[in-house]
Amino acid sequence: MVAALEAGAEFEALFVDASVADRSDVHEIIVRADARGVRAFGLDPGVFAKVSDASTPQPISATVRFAAPALSELATGGLTLVLHDLRDPGNVGTIIRSADAAGVDAVVLTGQSVDPYNPKTLRATAGSIFHLPVVVAELEGTLAHFVSAGAHTWATVVRGGTELLDCDLSGPSVVVIGNEADGLDEAAIGHCQSTMSIAMAGGNESLNAGVAASLVAFAGYWQRDGRVTPPIPRSLGAP
Repeated sequence: MVAALEAGAEFEALFVDASVADRSDVHEIIVRADARGVRAFGLDPGVFAKVSDASTPQPISATVRFAAPALSELATGGLTLVLHDLRDPGNVGTIIRSADAAGVDAVVLTGQSVDPYNPKTLRATAGSIFHLPVVVAELEGTLAHFVSAGAHTWATVVRGGTELLDCDLSGPSVVVIGNEADGLDEAAIGHCQSTMSIAMAGGNESLNAGVAASLVAFAGYWQRDGRVTPPIPRSLGAP
């Protein structure tokens, strides 16, 4: 709630569990909302529980308008994460939160991915949904848009791709993360210019999509921030 207020989100209404309306942290949010012209409605605990989708809801909930940007409005100079056919709202929310922390330009959801405004997804973002653009689009058109702007596109695969630490993500880059159970299909991989894999030492066959995307996001951040030297492009290095 605080992140939404700080981001200047457009509130329709604020609902408060009346039994805790005087609690300091709740009262502070009510005051901040009032300063923004947002009216708070106090509800009896039983009523509040019924209007919330969570089994153990927080004492404040709200309806907020989201103005999702168009694909053409997204920045193309940094790293963009594309989530293709991701079905788990917790994973998608975690990725948006990590993308925000790592300075990713945008997150694009394609295919049959979960609604980014699903309540479970929103909670998992921990407010990061208000800090970076999140767009729903079509995969092929998304990749074509970024390639035309000079970005390099990567498909994540379990094995056989360029190891993550050998991928140059310091410039305009798009990384596509696939479905939690099946990864990316051949058609999706074929739309990308290169493939990327994350080296693993243990016996597990693959990483959780949220973990994989987070590693990619921070690898790009560390390269752009100068903490890690980007690899020499193959065209300039040894064959």
